[in-house]
Amino acid sequence: MKTIQELENKLAEPSAALIREIAELDGDIMLLGVGGKMGPSLARLAMNAIKAAGVDKKVYGASRFSSGGLKEELEADGVITIPVDLLNDQQLQALPDVKNIIYMAGNKFGTTGNEHFTWAMNSYLPGRVAEKYRNSRIVVFSTGNVYPLTPVFQGGATETMAPNPNGEYGQSCLGRERIFEHFSHKYDIPMVIYRLNYAIDLRYGVLLEVAKSVLAGKPVDLTMGHANVIWQGDANEMAIRSLTVCSTPPAVVNVTGPETLSMRWVAEQFAARLGKEPVFVGKESENALLSNSSKASQLFGYPRVTILEMIDWISGWVAQDGLTWNKPTHFQEREGKF
Repeated sequence: MKTIQELENKLAEPSAALIREIAELDGDIMLLGVGGKMGPSLARLAMNAIKAAGVDKKVYGASRFSSGGLKEELEADGVITIPVDLLNDQQLQALPDVKNIIYMAGNKFGTTGNEHFTWAMNSYLPGRVAEKYRNSRIVVFSTGNVYPLTPVFQGGATETMAPNPNGEYGQSCLGRERIFEHFSHKYDIPMVIYRLNYAIDLRYGVLLEVAKSVLAGKPVDLTMGHANVIWQGDANEMAIRSLTVCSTPPAVVNVTGPETLSMRWVAEQFAARLGKEPVFVGKESENALLSNSSKASQLFGYPRVTILEMIDWISGWVAQDGLTWNKPTHFQEREGKF
C-alpha cells in the first residue's frame, strides 16, 4: 500500500462472513462517535458489506465532525452523517431511532488535568445513550485498560478476570461498562462490551511508533516490553459482527491479536527491513497490559491480517514517509496516566 486510498480500501474490505451476517441482521446501523480514529473506516466497511450483500440498510454516522472534510467524505461513501454534540441532551434525543448502535464515543488523551470531562464522556454519557436506545442492541467500545497488568507468561487477561484499572482513564472506562451493564439489566438491552487493544493502522498505532523510532535511531523503551495488536480492518469487522452476538446481561469480548508480542522482537523486525540497528533502553518488566483474545477468535475466527503483514506494510509506509497522525497510543504507560 502506497497511498491513503489504497489503505482505506484495504481497511474497508468485508469478509464473506461479514457479508453473510450483515445480510441477516435486522435494522439499520448507527455509529455514535464516528469521527474518531476507527469510526470512518468502520462506517465504510459496513457500507461495503451492505452493498456486497445486496440488502437495503442505512449506515448513520453521528459526531461533532470537528475534523475538516470528514463529513463530506463519509457522505460520498453513502454514510448518512449527523452533526451532534452527544453531551447536549436535546441533540442526543433528536437522533433517529436505529436498531443497531455501535457506541464509539469517549475520551482518553488529555485526561490528566481534565478528569471531569473524561468522566462525563466515559461514564455519564453512556447512561443517557442507554436510555435513548433502550430498544436497540448496542456494541459498546471499551478498552483493555480496565484490566490490571498481568504476568507476561500468563497469556493475557481473559474476560472472566475481575477488572482492576490503574488510573482515572481506565476507571472511567470501567464506569462506562458498568453504566451500560446497569441499563442492559434494567431494560433488557442486548449488548456486547468490546474491549479493544491495540488497533493498528499505517498512520498510527503501537507498531508505527516502534518503526518510527527504529528508523530515526531513537531508543525503543522496553519497560512495557510486551503488547497485543490487531489490524484495524479486523477490529472493525469484529465490531460489526458483534451486533450478532449481543446478549443480556452484556457479553464481554476482548478484541486483539492472538500473539503476545515482544517489543524487542518487533523492533528487530523493523530494523531488518529498514536497514537500521535497533537501540533499546530499559528492561522488560515481568508484567504488561495484555488481553487474551481466544473468545473473539472462537466467535469470529482469527484475524485475517497477520503480524508479519502489518510489519511489512508499516516498514514500507515509514520508508516512503507516508502520512501519519500525531495520535500516540502511550502503550508504554504503566501508571494509567493519559
